[in-house]
Amino acid sequence: MKNEFPKRKPLRLQSYDYSSPGAYFITICTHNRKCTLSHIVGAIHESPVNELTEYGNIIKNVVEQLPKHFNTAIDSYVIMPNHIHLILTINNDAERAIRESPLQTRSAISKTVGYIKMVSSKEIHLKCSKTTVWQRGFHDHIIRNRKDYEEIAKYIYENPFRWQYDCFYTNQ
Repeated sequence: MKNEFPKRKPLRLQSYDYSSPGAYFITICTHNRKCTLSHIVGAIHESPVNELTEYGNIIKNVVEQLPKHFNTAIDSYVIMPNHIHLILTINNDAERAIRESPLQTRSAISKTVGYIKMVSSKEIHLKCSKTTVWQRGFHDHIIRNRKDYEEIAKYIYENPFRWQYDCFYTNQ
């Protein structure tokens, strides 16, 4: 019997080693883009405030602990209502594996994102609920130069101020 499942489009650049040292722009979305991570309070002209929910605070703690588990740095990040953005820098010795998960055959980027999703989901399930937290997969962009880095860092910083214009915006 022939496999009739549709082929998924590859999300990663086929010839690139995602364990290579460098900076990466990562976006991880919530399941069905449900707004469970934060609330943007205030109108755009009033300098809105990004208030994290209980889920958002759990994710914040996981993200901030990443350098203890991986040879990476989180240069910038923002937790939005239904997604997170971060600039992840992989250092030279990126293959320091974590012990709690069998992620050893995946790239450093995939291991790091998998760790964020796994640990935050476990903690959210213990404290809050058994709902599905994350969408499958993640978006990535290899940061190629200083200008690219600065534009992405600015985008991350300004994201809460531009929430109503964001491609992930929903008022749910």
